[in-house]
Amino acid sequence: MFDVRVQLGSIVRIDASERVRPTDGPVSLWVTGVRLVANRPESNEWVWLEGVKILHDGQSGDHAQILVRASLLSADGLGR
Repeated sequence: MFDVRVQLGSIVRIDASERVRPTDGPVSLWVTGVRLVANRPESNEWVWLEGVKILHDGQSGDHAQILVRASLLSADGLGR
């Protein structure tokens, strides 16, 4: 099952390959919420991250909800 390790308030960098519909390339997100997607097979685990995009100059951008692979937020995947 899920072993997700992310703290609210942390900034997570999400590569395009780690999310669904990567239309704008990699994203840095200041995390304000996490929701598990439990209706997926165990080999295909996804998590909704909610938060504020951090722009290249460090300023706050738009609010976003991004569906990412759970492995990005696992003990092994965090900090890639």
